[in-house]
Amino acid sequence: MNISPLEQNSMDICAEEGDKPTVETNTSCGTCFSSDVPFQKKVDKLELTRTYEAQHTQSDIMLVSEFKQLKLEKEAQKNWDLFYKRNSTNFFKDRHWTTREFEELKTCREFENQRLTMLEAGCGVGNCLFPLLEEDHHIFIYACDFSPRAVQFVKQNPCYNPDTCKAFQCDLTKDSLTDNIPADSVDVVTLIFVLSAIHPDKMPLAVENIYKVIKPGGCVLFRDYGFNDHAMLRFKTGNKLGENFYVRQDGTRSYFFTTGEFC
Repeated sequence: MNISPLEQNSMDICAEEGDKPTVETNTSCGTCFSSDVPFQKKVDKLELTRTYEAQHTQSDIMLVSEFKQLKLEKEAQKNWDLFYKRNSTNFFKDRHWTTREFEELKTCREFENQRLTMLEAGCGVGNCLFPLLEEDHHIFIYACDFSPRAVQFVKQNPCYNPDTCKAFQCDLTKDSLTDNIPADSVDVVTLIFVLSAIHPDKMPLAVENIYKVIKPGGCVLFRDYGFNDHAMLRFKTGNKLGENFYVRQDGTRSYFFTTGEFC
């Protein structure tokens, strides 16, 4: 399997942070308000990041109790189902950047208009699935998610068509993908903000599961949270589960990767 490079800063966090619309600077002519002071912006962001890192280092010591960690693992599916019950299809934005960011979706074809078979592992409510099907008419996508409610939302989408996609519920760490997908049949697998939601000890099980359905020489497109990005630095005391592994207030969890883990 070929794995594309890890993106250190997640698209989700970049969208949340954004750039400040104006920057105030003092000049010899008085006070100037400018919307285009790139150097000052970089300095401000660097100082903010250092502040976050310092605060995070001081509070990032105490681990969540073993009892609570076991409870979170046991209720992982329930917590994601409740997440989609609260947010429906409104939380994540559609990922129209997929074909732009992952050129492999074009270059992996042996000839133009070759029909690709894909697996989107962790499809959520279809924020990546449906934009891909809209942009590329020579593709069939298997889409699975841990949450039954998320899969239900996918199937209820007016764009859902059994001729171009198949959605099903699956725990990548224990449910065999070959129950729904023929072995060695998938050209491309997408893992976009998915592995981070799995306990680090169980990540190898998910990867082995995917290996069963991907063709020899197939491609895995990976994007996820990176170590020390803003999502990680915002966690307060009492949210740490282990090395680079944290729990949110709603019980969903997130791991933050380093590039060295994929070398």
